[in-house]
Amino acid sequence: MPSQPAGAAADPDGLEDRLRRFATIWSRAIFPATATSLTRPEFESHLLPLARELNEALHARHFDSGPAQRVGAALVAAHCTDPEALGRTLGVVDSYLVLYCGAEELAAEDSRARCARLQHSLAAGFAQALRERTLAEQEAIARSALAARSDAEDALHATEARFRAVFEGAAIGIGIADLDGNVLEVNDTLTQMFGGLEHHVRSRNVSEWVHPEDVPHVWPMYGELVRGEREHFRVEKPFFRNDGTVLWTNLTVSLLRDAEGAPRYQLALMEDTTERRLLNLRLRYEATHDALTGLPNRTLFFERLEKTLSAGDGARFGLCYLDLDGFKAINDSLGHSSGDRLLVEVADRLQSCATAPGEMVARLGGDEFVALTTGHDSQRCVADLASRILGALATPIRLDGREFTVRGSIGIVEGPTTGRTPAEVLRSADITMYRAKAAGGNRYELADPEADARAITRHGLTTALPAALERGEFFIEYQPLVHLDDGTVHGAEALVRWSHPQHGVLGPDRFIPLAEHTGLIVPLGRWVLEESVRQARCWQQQLPEGALGVPLRINVNLSPTQLHHPGLVAETVEVLERIGLPPGALCLEVTESALIGADEDLLKPLRQLAEMGVDIALDDFGTGYSNLANLRRLPVSVLKLDRSFTQGMQQHPADPVDLKIVEGIVSLAHSLELAVTVEGVETGAQAEHLRRLGCDTAQGWYYARPGPPEQLHTLSLADAV
Repeated sequence: MPSQPAGAAADPDGLEDRLRRFATIWSRAIFPATATSLTRPEFESHLLPLARELNEALHARHFDSGPAQRVGAALVAAHCTDPEALGRTLGVVDSYLVLYCGAEELAAEDSRARCARLQHSLAAGFAQALRERTLAEQEAIARSALAARSDAEDALHATEARFRAVFEGAAIGIGIADLDGNVLEVNDTLTQMFGGLEHHVRSRNVSEWVHPEDVPHVWPMYGELVRGEREHFRVEKPFFRNDGTVLWTNLTVSLLRDAEGAPRYQLALMEDTTERRLLNLRLRYEATHDALTGLPNRTLFFERLEKTLSAGDGARFGLCYLDLDGFKAINDSLGHSSGDRLLVEVADRLQSCATAPGEMVARLGGDEFVALTTGHDSQRCVADLASRILGALATPIRLDGREFTVRGSIGIVEGPTTGRTPAEVLRSADITMYRAKAAGGNRYELADPEADARAITRHGLTTALPAALERGEFFIEYQPLVHLDDGTVHGAEALVRWSHPQHGVLGPDRFIPLAEHTGLIVPLGRWVLEESVRQARCWQQQLPEGALGVPLRINVNLSPTQLHHPGLVAETVEVLERIGLPPGALCLEVTESALIGADEDLLKPLRQLAEMGVDIALDDFGTGYSNLANLRRLPVSVLKLDRSFTQGMQQHPADPVDLKIVEGIVSLAHSLELAVTVEGVETGAQAEHLRRLGCDTAQGWYYARPGPPEQLHTLSLADAV
């Protein structure tokens, strides 16, 4: 058995064992088709390092199929030269490489695409090595044959027989022509390659074999050869057969000189590579096209986009990034099979929309498609293309006896091709597509650099939130709450801030919605509650109840997500008891919009906290669709009146409508035994109006801006004096 490599004992995921099983399957498949003198176990040991190379290539972060080409060459070096050995090897790689060595960090689709490209490179490496080996052997044979033919003038029949044996028995096509290009002699292999009729080959001149796909330098090299300026050249060249089909060959042409060194004949060696080329084309197609819809996939689209963006001379492009609206619901309700059929129909409709020159459609994955158009008038063309796509999707699709109307959201990026990378273009289109989806879907939006920058910033803040909490980048400022009747400090509202390393100090409006979206609002809210309660306890120790007549209170905001958190009550009680703050010194602020239409399950934790003595404040009151009558069923004890109701009191004279509205709200709130707090008080006249209307407490820049906890301590001492 092969020796175990160093480090195999520390192979927790069993990779080495899986590689050995893969090598065993491989050796059993191709050993019968080899001409090696090794035993099968020895041959398996020889294949194990090659299996490791394929595994490393499959897992490489920056994918490179070059190692697979070396593996193909290594098979030829191990005398696996039978074409059947290549076929069996490709079958083993296709069936077992991803199965035994699949990369967990890659999607299944990406692993299969890599596997296909590795097969392509392995076949190319095998063919290249086999060709070089065969050509080297056959060219030596052919030269010997021609030398024998020259000697035949002296040795006659014996040498002629030897030459014929070699010439006719060669496995590759051999042809001899004079310096004018007239074909003088061909062997049976070459005749069969061209259709089996010798006179269709022997009677022709090599100049007749021009093909549109000839490489540009093939005929200049031929001219150099017949003039004696080069000894040989090797190219891949196609030929037309007599029936119109194309024969692809690896062609080697050598110059034969006479005894005096003068050019005399030209010798052509042809290896038929048509089937291998078709295999390569098939592997290339599978690697660059979506298996479900047949559309170009992400790989091919990026190649096309990169080529488009590299064009200069004022070229422009337009790109439509499409995501189907509500496709997940179709998949969940009808199953993935029906969802796949729907995607195929969508792909057909998209392809029918992009038929103009320079247009293409690709599937990036899932229900995401992209369409590309080029040309100097791309701004108009891409908008027309997006409209055609939405129009094509509008016709219902019938599946399993039901009709479905497919909607899509499209993000459009259009502009000059210079100065952009494919990744930047796709990112901008993706961001723009989500703007279209957020606007209701079934529409397209044009890319906006400023909107892109905001979205990128939001994404950066979202990804940085968890680490920011761990690193202690958040801090709390406190804005005093003041009694309107005597101006004493009643308490403070805790307002969280983020000291971001790049963006500076960020207010809650910049990151609280992101924390809500990611779920980080729960641990962040728990941290704010604990820090605020600890600070309130510190104030109470510094300012005893006798100094102001009442203990200072702390107001802490609760987000809608925190209201749904099952541990809200238990965590709040645990923090109060551990720090030693009475429940009556804590007020939890909940926005009015969070409680509109709230059921009893949502109100239950608030009722439990209220029964313990914790005050519940209804924040931003008046901005939603609630009403005072609905307050009777809510466990709130404080109304925080939104600043929009009191801005009219900052002017002189005060807005009489605002005065009447606030007066009515205060009167009804007091009749329900609710205290009224007003936000956004900025002038002394505004504060005086609110005091006369009976409001209980207020906060705003007139009293103090949010600041460090020491600010409240200073204000409280001044009030106490």
